[in-house]
Amino acid sequence: MKPRLAWRQIAFAAALVSATAGAHAALFEDDEARRAILDLRERVETIRQRSSEETEQLRRSVLDLQTQIETMRGDMQRMTGKNEELTKALSDLQAKQTQQGAAAAPNGPAQVNVDGREFTADPREKADFDAALGIFRSGQFAQAQTAFAEFVKKYPQSGYNPSALFWLGNAQYATRNYTEAIANFRSMLSLAPDHAKAPEAVLSIANCQIELKDTKGARRTLEDLVKAYPSSEAAQAGKERLARLK
Repeated sequence: MKPRLAWRQIAFAAALVSATAGAHAALFEDDEARRAILDLRERVETIRQRSSEETEQLRRSVLDLQTQIETMRGDMQRMTGKNEELTKALSDLQAKQTQQGAAAAPNGPAQVNVDGREFTADPREKADFDAALGIFRSGQFAQAQTAFAEFVKKYPQSGYNPSALFWLGNAQYATRNYTEAIANFRSMLSLAPDHAKAPEAVLSIANCQIELKDTKGARRTLEDLVKAYPSSEAAQAGKERLARLK
């Protein structure tokens, strides 16, 4: 073989080997790129599915919360309606009892005993006092205040008046009409200082004074209570209240 021809053959073989190696390298790079793209697609799809699941779960949670709120709102409305029905039923029952009491009562005055005091009262008088007291005991203090005030005005000479003034004062205390309450408690004490509820009336005056920030007046009232009614439960409560007053 001629030397020039041999060198040509060697150069061609080298070129062929180089081209083959380049093709393999390009093929390897393409496979890596495809795998990377597939991995990326899988990750994107996983993220998309997870986001979709979380969004759906959040939507269900919001719907559940809305359902619970609507249920609670309905329960509150039903409770409000029930309370209104009970209040009306109580008022109707009290009115019916008053009417029945008046119808069943004797036509003339009768002897009654209230808070340890005996006196004669007209059937209508008794019915009106019992109705006012029933309103107070039902917790309708504003209405009780009106009922007792009207009773005292309607029956100025009634034997019920000391008790009526006591409950009127308590109704006014409950509605924060402290000044008026004090006036009615004092009227009750002036009318019947030996009344069974007199010590409580004095203690109630002190409580009103405390609410009005009249500490000095409250202290004097409590001291008077302890002196005037030393063995009463109200006096014991007054002593404890005095110890706390500054």
